[in-house]
Amino acid sequence: MTTPYENLANAIILMAVKDYRSALKKLKKRPNYEPAKIIKNEVERFFRSDWYRELTSVDGNILIKKLKSEVREI
Repeated sequence: MTTPYENLANAIILMAVKDYRSALKKLKKRPNYEPAKIIKNEVERFFRSDWYRELTSVDGNILIKKLKSEVREI
């Protein structure tokens, strides 16, 4: 059973993943789309942050690579 803290941590990370995927998809269609670039950079900074490491043991750099690879295949 997960604690409310774990549920919140998971929800934060899942929202970041959703935002990152969306930004990458938009950038695939429009590489110079500034709002998507900003979101992509913000989420990458989050995935590499101390706060992210407090929320999960999943390596942020590996997550970034997997998500980029996933969007490239679409």
